[in-house]
Amino acid sequence: MAHPLLQVDMLTKSFGDLLLFRDISFGIAEGDKIGLLAPNGSGKTTLLNIIAGKEGFDSGRVVFRNGLRYACLEQSPAYDPELTVLEACFTADNETVRLIARYEEMLTSGSQEGLDELLLQMELLKAWDYEQRIKQILSQLRITNFHQKMGELSGGQVKRVALANVLISEPELLILDEPTNHLDLEMTEWLEEHLNRSRMSLLMVTHDRYFLDRICTQILEIDQQELYSYRGNFSYYLEKRDERLAAEQSEGERARNLLRKELAWMRRQPQARATKAKSRIDAFYSLEAKAQQRRNEEGIRLATKGSYIGKKIFEAKHVSKRFGDVRITDDFNYVFSRYEKMGIVGNNGTGKSTFVKMLLNEVQPDSGCFEIGETVHFGYYSQEGLQFDEQMKVLDVVQAIAEVIDLGNGQRLTASQFLQHFLFTPEKQHNYVYKLSGGERRRLYLCTVLITNPNFLVLDEPTNDLDILTLNILEEYLQAFSGCLIVVSHDRFFMDKVTDHLLVFHGNARIQDFPGNYTQYREWKQQEEKKEAAEVKSIRTEVEPRRIRTEEKAKLTFKEKREFEGLEQEIEQLEAEKEQISGLLSSGTLTSEELTERSTRLSQVMELIDAKTMRWLELSEKTI
Repeated sequence: MAHPLLQVDMLTKSFGDLLLFRDISFGIAEGDKIGLLAPNGSGKTTLLNIIAGKEGFDSGRVVFRNGLRYACLEQSPAYDPELTVLEACFTADNETVRLIARYEEMLTSGSQEGLDELLLQMELLKAWDYEQRIKQILSQLRITNFHQKMGELSGGQVKRVALANVLISEPELLILDEPTNHLDLEMTEWLEEHLNRSRMSLLMVTHDRYFLDRICTQILEIDQQELYSYRGNFSYYLEKRDERLAAEQSEGERARNLLRKELAWMRRQPQARATKAKSRIDAFYSLEAKAQQRRNEEGIRLATKGSYIGKKIFEAKHVSKRFGDVRITDDFNYVFSRYEKMGIVGNNGTGKSTFVKMLLNEVQPDSGCFEIGETVHFGYYSQEGLQFDEQMKVLDVVQAIAEVIDLGNGQRLTASQFLQHFLFTPEKQHNYVYKLSGGERRRLYLCTVLITNPNFLVLDEPTNDLDILTLNILEEYLQAFSGCLIVVSHDRFFMDKVTDHLLVFHGNARIQDFPGNYTQYREWKQQEEKKEAAEVKSIRTEVEPRRIRTEEKAKLTFKEKREFEGLEQEIEQLEAEKEQISGLLSSGTLTSEELTERSTRLSQVMELIDAKTMRWLELSEKTI
């Protein structure tokens, strides 16, 4: 039986008049991998912050197992911009870093009280090689300049440093808020693989549906201030949620039938007998509330015609662009077709956003040009987003851009009706912008782009911070959109649904036009990698005799042979010294001066072992 790690009981949280959730309860046990879903503004991040102890709550309790080690990844992590990457890792709030800080404090103060226990804990958590391990995981996340200032990193790089900090601590419970935001596809797939291999329990908020489906064993959903639990992955959740909503709809229909009878009774009810039937009148109002309840997602259908677009869309002619030694495009040519829906994918830093900005004339190419058709009306959703006036109301923000949107065939929607399609209720429309959650702001920004009724949409990372329900609405909108579309996104599920072909940015100005969606591209790429591996193996087999004949050239010199034999002995001696020093540090018999001396020597010995092992590997290759 799995042991419980965390229990949340009867938790209620509100901000003023806004109730996020009421009396919700759930538990997390060893091995659980849980995805938390809810519409934007329903309290997902707030719930994670409550569990992490960063936010209070109205009532209920959050109980951790004694001594539980947990780590949290924030949605938008922040670091002192003057810290280097390595320094930022040593300011992380995890148990290993705290142990290292306590150890260094003991060395400085000369106090040895509790030293034995501290050294034992450091041994258990592998604190002695913490720096080496953090460098290893940073390298896996493609952060290789450990001395670069945090203020010089991109948003995606900062997220990866924060991710390395929570993964290196190897907690029993990992809490992640939008872990895939700002990660490119390669990094998302690496994280997916890492979490699947890991034995850590997991609670996460993410909109990446493939990620949810492949990792999670349970889904928690906050809906209408209540919590629902589904024991399965995202596909199972969709199936069971649909069954739940169908049952609720059936219950609502029964309530409406009863309501008609009750309404007739209420109308016949004489005022003089009102006090005698109070319980029945109360029941009537309860029925009325149930019958009038409407689910936000029901009936959302939106298909804009878009303004007329001619046959000429855009043509890229001999476009070249570089930043220093980094090449984005080199003599790039492309003719964009009418009603084309293109996805742009590639690792961070390969030039996807720069390409889009050149198309929109925000960045100038070094040579060549983009010729845009006269009828093209761009709608651009950027990563940076729109800066809102915090004191404006939601409805006023959209009405300032357009009062109505033309759906074609004489149909029009007002700004208010359009906002309702994107889940802004009439009450929410009259809220001030400063009251909106991060996801609601992104949704409002999306509405300000679409309300202009463009015929060519350019969306740069539109899925970040949007909840799954909003993504479904946006996907439906884009599938029915009778215009042109370019989407830059790391959301694989989203790309599969709305694009019909890809431009793949491989870096160094290598751009591939692939005639299919992302899943098809991944399948094709895996097949190509298998073919390449088979070809390499075949070539190696063919050249093996030649390698044997020229083997004498690769043999060790007399001096290298002596060095190679000596290295083996030196590494053995250093390993023995490392064990000896570790034993002394754990003995509790050393003075403060001896502790300082032995700790310094231990660091030197570990560096020597690394250096000599690398040299041994270099020489060993010549002996093969």
